[in-house]
Amino acid sequence: MYEVVKRMKNITSRNFRILCDFMDIYQFMVEIHEKDWRNGVPAPFLEYALSSDWMDKSMVHRWKLWEDDGKIVGLVFYEYPIQNVYFSLRPGYEELTEEMVTYAETSMPRVDGKQTFIILGSQVAIKETIMKAGYRQVYEEMEKVFDFNKSLDYELPEGFCFVESENISLEKINECVWKGFDHEAEEGPWDGDAEEMYYLLMAPHMNIKDAVVIENDAGEYVCYAGMWWTPDNHLAYMEPLCTVPECRKMGLASAALAEHYRRLKPLGATHMTGGSNPFYEKLGFDSMVYWTYWEKDL
Repeated sequence: MYEVVKRMKNITSRNFRILCDFMDIYQFMVEIHEKDWRNGVPAPFLEYALSSDWMDKSMVHRWKLWEDDGKIVGLVFYEYPIQNVYFSLRPGYEELTEEMVTYAETSMPRVDGKQTFIILGSQVAIKETIMKAGYRQVYEEMEKVFDFNKSLDYELPEGFCFVESENISLEKINECVWKGFDHEAEEGPWDGDAEEMYYLLMAPHMNIKDAVVIENDAGEYVCYAGMWWTPDNHLAYMEPLCTVPECRKMGLASAALAEHYRRLKPLGATHMTGGSNPFYEKLGFDSMVYWTYWEKDL
């Protein structure tokens, strides 16, 4: 039966065209999504990267997609850094893994001759193929995901409040993110340029009103939790999350995530992404997405 099904497939492959392929790839990722990312990353993962200034887009033409009669069934791409390669594969097309891995190895970017394949724990077929190709695991981490069947209830500490969605300032968010990811300490004060936030706002599925922003009594933004709500997957994709240094360990980030929970559960959200930091586990996030990093000795 497998051979009959395989012969019925009409597989073609081609390189990614940034001006016309993204929306189809987004839909492909929505269709193959599972809570543990067993078929590849969620759609917002790639949209957030492509819409951010920290990602090097100079070689996205190297990305390659596979189609069956025009329906996307596989994708090889990088995110950040440029030599980190990811695989997304529609179930039932596991016979493509060898071709995808060979393409990644021969045609995707390298830095100083090095390349890393990132495999999500349940991508069994991809992992088996890269192991046969001589790759070995060099690192692992667990991504935390919150199950909305549980409760997430943290209140804002005194002296802080949530910013109403209609009053959100992109400039203030940009300054908060600059400080919250310690750029001020490492590179100096924010220069007042908020263009990257305006650029991010142009992403097709970005809605700044879904973000949770916390300010202090002085009107300064001190915590920001972005959100890429994906209704088709019942997924609350939270990215990024940061708190300015002087307001850390005060419960602001916990309150921001609880606010996401309160807003999105009534809309049908069943789970929310977090990260690998132990902070998420303390809030009740479960270890669900197993990341492994693979390299080959040259």
